[in-house]
This record gives sequence, structure tokens and C-alpha cells, in this order.
Amino acid sequence: MGNREDLLAGARRCLEEKGYLRTTVRDIATASQVSMAAIGYHFGSREALLNQALFAAMDEWAAGSGRLTGQGESAEARYADTWDRKIRDFGDMRWLWLANVEAFVHAQSSPELLATLAEGQRRSRRMVAAQLRGVPEDAVAEEDVRALGSLHIALLTGVMVQSLTDPEQAPSGAELLQGLRSMVELLEKPTPTDR
Repeated sequence: MGNREDLLAGARRCLEEKGYLRTTVRDIATASQVSMAAIGYHFGSREALLNQALFAAMDEWAAGSGRLTGQGESAEARYADTWDRKIRDFGDMRWLWLANVEAFVHAQSSPELLATLAEGQRRSRRMVAAQLRGVPEDAVAEEDVRALGSLHIALLTGVMVQSLTDPEQAPSGAELLQGLRSMVELLEKPTPTDR
């Protein structure tokens, strides 16, 4: 590997061990066995390097998750299984989710990072809506991106925070599915003012 690749690998190790906000230039240089000056040369800043390492880890996770898998199973069973896998990932890859939360907090004072995170969120909405509909991303309806994709990303964020805060009480895929069913029932039930 060259210095650039060594720095990315070192930054990822630092994210895993120290998190986004506590990682210093010195930490990355030590982990990658590359000079501190190389960070500026290759990436411009510590933040740019950490962002690139974090986004690469997220892309790696996204490529292997979220697919509705299992042949012959019902759509509901596949959806619940997908959630169970994501919830396991929240525990198994705790560092990744904590680094994401830290990056979000830092982005509130970094317009460039905030714009990058917002763009990633827009892409995620489209990807999720396409996966749920079973269509290519370029064929998913904009209405599904805004509604279905946004709802799923909201669920993902909320379940992630619950899993990081209280892993023993995090919901299961079956419980999330039941919760969605219950919400639909509540929304379809007429209220006295609907009559």
C-alpha cells in the first residue's frame, strides 16, 4: 500500500478505537506509520481524511446490508430478517454507528460535512426505496423516495439510537414489523370525527 491507502487504513483503525471526535492527527499518523504532514498532502485535513474513511466504511456496510433476502419466504419475513441483521450490525459494528453520530454532531459546525451527509442521506433514501420496491434505483418513483425511503431511514436512525443506548431492549425485526402493522391499523381505524 502507498501512503494514501495507509492513511485511510490508519484512520479507520482510529475510528474503531477512538471515535470521530477524539481522533487526532498524531493518532492517525501513528496508526498508519506515516508522517503527520502526509495527511495534509493527501487529504488536506484530518477531517477530510476521517470523513473519507468513515464514508468508505459506510459504503462497505451498505453494500452488504439492507437487501431483502431469502427465497420462498414472505416479504414480511424477509423484512423482519433484514431488520434483525441491521440490529446485530449496530452491536457488532458499534464503532461505525457511534462515529456516524459524532460526525453528525460535528457537521453542525462544518457546512461542507453537513452537505456531504445530506447528500448521502438523499442517496440512501433512493437506495432503500428501490430495494423495498424491488426496482433499480433509476426506476424508483420520486414519491417512494420521499415517503418510503424517508420513513425507512427514520426507522433506521431511531432503531440505531435505541440499540446503542439500550442494546438489551432494542426491538427485534418481528417487533418492528408488528409496530408497522399496528400503526397502519390505527391510521385506518375511523375516529369519532371521521364519521
